[in-house]
Amino acid sequence: MTRVLVGQSYYLAFDSKLWQAMQPYPPLGSLYAASVLRERGHEVAFFDAMLAESEMSWDEAVARHRPDVAVIFEDNFNYLSKMCLLRMREAAFRMLGMARRRGCVTVVCGSDATDNAGGYLDAGADYVITGEGEATLAALLDGLAGVPDGGRLPGIAGTVFRDEGGTLVTTPRRGNLTDLDAIPFPAWDLLEISLYRDAWRRHERFSLNMSTTRGCPFHCNWCAKPIWGQRYAVRSPENVVEELALLRQAYAPDHISFVDDIFGLRPGWVRHYAVLVRSRGLVVPFKCLSRADLLLRDGEVEALRDAGCEMVWMGAESGSQQVLDAMEKGTRVEQIVEATRRLRAAGIRVGFFLQFGYPGEGPAEIAATRRLVRECRPDDIGISVSYPLPGTRFHGRVRAELREQRNWVDSGDLSMLYRGPFSTRYYRRLHRLVHKEFRLRSAAGTVSAPAHVVRALRPGSSHRLARARDAVTLPVDQLLLSGMQRFEERRRVHGAATP
Repeated sequence: MTRVLVGQSYYLAFDSKLWQAMQPYPPLGSLYAASVLRERGHEVAFFDAMLAESEMSWDEAVARHRPDVAVIFEDNFNYLSKMCLLRMREAAFRMLGMARRRGCVTVVCGSDATDNAGGYLDAGADYVITGEGEATLAALLDGLAGVPDGGRLPGIAGTVFRDEGGTLVTTPRRGNLTDLDAIPFPAWDLLEISLYRDAWRRHERFSLNMSTTRGCPFHCNWCAKPIWGQRYAVRSPENVVEELALLRQAYAPDHISFVDDIFGLRPGWVRHYAVLVRSRGLVVPFKCLSRADLLLRDGEVEALRDAGCEMVWMGAESGSQQVLDAMEKGTRVEQIVEATRRLRAAGIRVGFFLQFGYPGEGPAEIAATRRLVRECRPDDIGISVSYPLPGTRFHGRVRAELREQRNWVDSGDLSMLYRGPFSTRYYRRLHRLVHKEFRLRSAAGTVSAPAHVVRALRPGSSHRLARARDAVTLPVDQLLLSGMQRFEERRRVHGAATP
């Protein structure tokens, strides 16, 4: 039996935007890893960085538990881990160094480590696990039991390490798990659930997260897939409902966030799930992610409604068909419009993920996206700029135009990481402008406002003044944005690079 400390390096305290929003979700990836190791007979302790103050909390946990092996197992169900925020990478590097200084064998698994194994080994990792990690981690720990201190364990598929001479060794990739029902449920009991419940009190509900699938088979060319590639695996509705029943009995969440890239991709899955939760009295309000084309399948929206869905987030991305085609998104603008209409008719709220700055996007395409938001009136929006991640066709296309900064520092960064159509300053102002337009329409009652907007508009709320400022400053922002657009277009015509 090996003493193992399992943790992750996503600290909400290091991301001011999301710290202010305060909607923390447990790290499912490391909870799954902990559960698999316990099933194999290892003695497992757990470190949760999500609500910890700093890396010093990890150092204290290592000192307290004195593990043989310290594992940083990133949450591959969290899109921010896929984006590899610099502040979180720095935290992982510090955590690896701390564990090494205390004599632990150190293992790291995650999207960034898969793409940047050498950097993590240099920072103190003994082993980097590439791709899906649970089976590889279990095999690695089983094998380490027979290796002398300081030795290296060769031959474990899915690992990267340095041999005694310092040479980087990469073993063949391990195949993905296909039977997700065979994986034990996340080790929920290792979590200090009261910390999450307290954090959610301001929202007047308590939300937990679940995953029903792994991977995505679609081909959006900006989407990185270092863990599962193009493979897609799904849990049975029965297995998901059993976990939901456990969570309801043990922790009584008011709401569930399904974190799948695509919820209910397999035909009939949502309908079957709806029948099960209704028959067992387990209908819990939830939000999920889907695609416009999938929502147009017969009965799909109605099945979501019957299952308890209260909000669907769509990767709308753009109101320009030209941009969607360039992204190889595989959806059409009219599908976004129709899917939104159907969701609304079923009483389900709609969120749009929007992406600006893709190559070929100009003023007309930006205007088309803003027009899509005005005409569809989504209930919430999330805005990003195109983010070139290693291994994507988009990254390969813009590699020669990449800037020195290759990752965002935190989720509020919004830096253009390549020389796109316009500058970082332009897109940050566009981000503010589109959000102001959205907030003002919400305040005017032309959309069903999100809960945080409703609270902000209550009598006596200081945010009412902010809405008034939005109304006053919106025309100024539009003028400034138009001026920046003309200036940068002139610079481009004359061959000057946008900053």
